[in-house]
Amino acid sequence: AVELVESGGGSVQAGGSLRLSCSAQGYNYKNTLLAWFRQAPGSEREGVAATPVTEHDTYYADSVKGRFTISLDNSEGMLYLQMNSLKPEDTAMYYCAAHGWPPSMWSSPRLYPHWGQGTQVTVSS
Repeated sequence: AVELVESGGGSVQAGGSLRLSCSAQGYNYKNTLLAWFRQAPGSEREGVAATPVTEHDTYYADSVKGRFTISLDNSEGMLYLQMNSLKPEDTAMYYCAAHGWPPSMWSSPRLYPHWGQGTQVTVSS
């Protein structure tokens, strides 16, 4: 069974940084994306970043390009999201997701059958 557990959220001021972690167990290695999504109150869940498990490609939402970095340590089963230059509009619940495919549709939450419980990120101005 796939198990995803996020951690690392918190409250920071604008311009600050946070590193989110997702302990990911039981995921497939072939044709599999691991991803970060976020959802603010009253908004739809949106894709933030994704990476294939066995490739070094990365995909980012335009709103976070150049500020966020996704990385995966398969040996430890850990997915990370380094978030720099945080803005108040980055405030949301952040979720780890697994088993999305294909990469061309990485940001569609409907493709991911497995989700973590989320970790809250709050950025104050």
